[in-house]
Amino acid sequence: MSEQMLSVDIEGRRLQLPADASPSEAAAISAAMGAHIRDQQVAAATAAAADEDTDTDDWDGERFAFTGRLEAVGLEAGRVPRSVPTDRWSAAGRTDRY
Repeated sequence: MSEQMLSVDIEGRRLQLPADASPSEAAAISAAMGAHIRDQQVAAATAAAADEDTDTDDWDGERFAFTGRLEAVGLEAGRVPRSVPTDRWSAAGRTDRY
């Protein structure tokens, strides 16, 4: 009892539809699969962007240590803001601002 299937490509992926599906059923299935694939792509892009943003996360953990280093050399730094460049040399050049 093998059922005939209709094969359709959606964004590089092959989808098997029942051969007796009406045009509106095939369109609805294709639209749902396309939306699902796009959602997966957006989620993957969001996760990749979060992974690339590790420099800021590292700096957030070291801002207080940076403040301690500045005070150790006689500079009163107070609190180092998050907007300070993550490059330590650039940050040290802006100590008069925080």
